[in-house]
Amino acid sequence: MAVRIRSRFHAGGRARSMAELASVVAMLSWKLAVESIRRMRAAKFDIDLGRPYFDYVVETLAFHAHYADRVAYDKLSAEQRAEFTAALAQRMAEAVEDNADMLLATTEPGACRRHFLEVFNAAGADYAEYSCDEKGPDFGFRRAYAARVREGMPEKDKGWVYDQVMEIEAPEGVQAIRKTLDGLFGGGEKPARRAREGLSGE
Repeated sequence: MAVRIRSRFHAGGRARSMAELASVVAMLSWKLAVESIRRMRAAKFDIDLGRPYFDYVVETLAFHAHYADRVAYDKLSAEQRAEFTAALAQRMAEAVEDNADMLLATTEPGACRRHFLEVFNAAGADYAEYSCDEKGPDFGFRRAYAARVREGMPEKDKGWVYDQVMEIEAPEGVQAIRKTLDGLFGGGEKPARRAREGLSGE
């Protein structure tokens, strides 16, 4: 089942806040993560409900968030980009927490939210050295995502997860998110760039 992508957004004549834009992306990312699991299962990867499902969703949301941050860096001011990405990480963390019962059988309140933010921050360190352009994340960026996904896969799937994630799952998510972000941010590029600052999501 394909995920419907909205490329036009209306706010009744008012400018949308960065938090509102982040909520749109977070909801889309959640749907894309679930759709990705369906493809992975169809390709005979074992992603069972419980911890494997949880880990895959969390890693995929984090990957999408860091990709969205790279696009925001090109499209927004430094202040807007920082506000957007922090709001995105928080909204994704809330989505993980809100669906804790579906993802894991028993969890301490707030544990899933905290775990997502920890993964988001750790993933940011892994992705920081790689680049991203209008075509999407480079080879190293996508390979780092695949390597993180690999850690949660059963031993029988570890050897062939790279191709599936790098060539199918990452591009599918990136394409959908880029289309949405172009609709949210507009097609133009900000006039001047500033150095990217680290974000904790907290």
